[in-house]
Parts: sequence; structure tokens; C-alpha cells
Amino acid sequence: MKLKVKSPLVVTSWLNHHLYAENLVVLNGTIKKVGGNIESNIEEKQIPNAIFFDIKKNFSDTSSEFPSTIPSAQQFQEEARKIGINQDSCIVVYDNLGIYSAARVWWLFKTFGFDNVAVLDGGFPAWQIDGFPVENEVSHSRVIGDFKSDYQANNIRFTNDVLDSIAHKKNYILDARSAGRFNATQPEPRIDLKGGHIPTSLSLPYTQLLVEGKMKTEEELEDIFRSKLKKEKPLVFTCGSGITACILALGANIVGITNVSVYDGSWTEWASTPNLPIEKK
Repeated sequence: MKLKVKSPLVVTSWLNHHLYAENLVVLNGTIKKVGGNIESNIEEKQIPNAIFFDIKKNFSDTSSEFPSTIPSAQQFQEEARKIGINQDSCIVVYDNLGIYSAARVWWLFKTFGFDNVAVLDGGFPAWQIDGFPVENEVSHSRVIGDFKSDYQANNIRFTNDVLDSIAHKKNYILDARSAGRFNATQPEPRIDLKGGHIPTSLSLPYTQLLVEGKMKTEEELEDIFRSKLKKEKPLVFTCGSGITACILALGANIVGITNVSVYDGSWTEWASTPNLPIEKK
């Protein structure tokens, strides 16, 4: 019987129990945290049989002037096949910071029409704390997969969509950056990038959804989102470059909020584009 996930989040004990399931693919989606001093350990230890998912190169449009831009459906399909992803795969993705870039990997698969994917709660730190097996980092070879992209356009928003949302107040825009960056009281980690936020957007730092690298309980997440949302409207998530916005998307999905999208260029694109409105405080 092929393995399937029942939730967008799985715990370490579940993954350890199913680690050698026939159709399981474990992906390491670690990237360096923007503005942080934590270096990733992807060349040191990993979960056994893990495959590195290179967000910044293979799974981004590197021709774009903005970081982490979503790739084409064709590029995503080709790169996913190269790392052995099949139509019947069950994917669990983790990163070395708890829950950080793993949520972006989860969101990319959802955006390209693949639902049998989950994030490891607490990531590699939780895996190690719980004493489950690790191996030295190694590139495992895999048979080319048969994954097929099915682009879900409603999952992604672009600058014109956000401008339309501002004009017609049709969505809630939630910003995953810190309150200091949102209010321009802290500098952006990217040099020369203006501070502030998209007009009408609300601040919801992604860190508010986490405790020690793990997602808060479903009840806590429900309270967090409901405290921000006064009406039933679709949600658009934004952040610095489209990475931590996906943590908000993951949290929303956990509590059953599915009418959501991510502004792919996020603040980097917005603040770099001339003549777009910016608010501070």
C-alpha cells in the first residue's frame, strides 16, 4: 500500500516509522536564513536517504532579477523528475532551521499540482533531539521520476494582482516579515532595499506561528488567524522574497483556510519597483 500523508505537517516519530516506505521521498530544503548568522549544515548530517532540494538554483527562475522567483511548470517538472519524484511519491520535506524554507518546498509542490507532500514539524533539529538516525551528507542517486506539473495559478500572485487587491480591497494581505521591517524601524537585510509595507497589508510575523522551530497547535493557529480576519476574504501572503510567506500558507492550511496565495516577488520586488505605494507604521 502506497504511503499518503493526511496532514500538511508530520512529526518525527511518524517519519521514522515510515522512513523506508516504498514511495517515500525525503527532501532537504535547507537554505541560509536571510539576515541571520546561522549557517546550514547540509554538507554535514542529514536524515537517511534525504535528497537535497535546491530552492535557489534548480527550483527558482535564476534569470529573474528577484530571488526565489517561481520557476516555470516545465522547469519544475524536469528538476523534480531528476531527483526521483513520481506521481505516486509521498514527499516529506525538512530544513535545518526547524520550519523555515521547508514550507517553500511544500508550497511549490502544491502550486504545481502535487498534494501528497508534508513538512516535518521541527525539521532536522527536532529529528536529532528525538534521537532518530542520521547519516553523513551524501548525494543519493535516484531513478528519473515521472512527475507531471499541473500549475495552480490561483496559488501565486504578482504585482498587478496586489495592486488590484489594494484598489478593490478584495483580499487580506498578510506580511510574514518582522514588525520592525514592516514598520521600517529595522533595516531590510538586503542592502539598499527600502523599508515599510504594502498599503492595506497587516503584519503577521511568521515567528508568531512557531515555538522552538515547531508549529503551534491547531487551536493556537486558529486564534492567530481569526484575530486578524474580520471578514471572509481570500488571503495573500507576502514576506521578503517569498520564502517565509509560505510558512503562513502552511499555518493557514493546517487550520483549514485554503483560499490563499503567495505574492511571489514579495517585498523585494515591491520595494524595488518604481512608483509603487509604500506605507510605514
